[in-house]
Amino acid sequence: MQKSSRRGPAIAHIGIAVRDLDAVLPFYRDILGLDTVPLDDSDGARIVGLAAGDSLVELLEPADPGSPIGKFIASRGPGIHHICFSVDDLDGTLERCRSAGLRLIDQTPRTGADGKRIAFLHPSSTGGVLVELTES
Repeated sequence: MQKSSRRGPAIAHIGIAVRDLDAVLPFYRDILGLDTVPLDDSDGARIVGLAAGDSLVELLEPADPGSPIGKFIASRGPGIHHICFSVDDLDGTLERCRSAGLRLIDQTPRTGADGKRIAFLHPSSTGGVLVELTES
């Protein structure tokens, strides 16, 4: 099978909600050997990035119980919170989502961790998975 030259969307990162970064980080860093990547905190979460090949794992600890990650942990417990896809044209992708009738959490892109433009899609439109889009 011949590989396509089209790059297309790629997994940018997977966000994992944790109760305590200091308790969980040693598993990823010391046992699995993932290198930490400096990231800014965002959306009421303390964030540690970990390089996993061409993608990142983001460990997300709530800064307060009312933050999105705090609410997620309160209702579902720790675990995978979202998957983020890197797309070439964030505005165009959001427009295709709107045209397809998908429910958008962010109607327009906003600034997320690491200063990148992001937008979230509601899990009710994406098979129960919170999807974040970011621009490559």
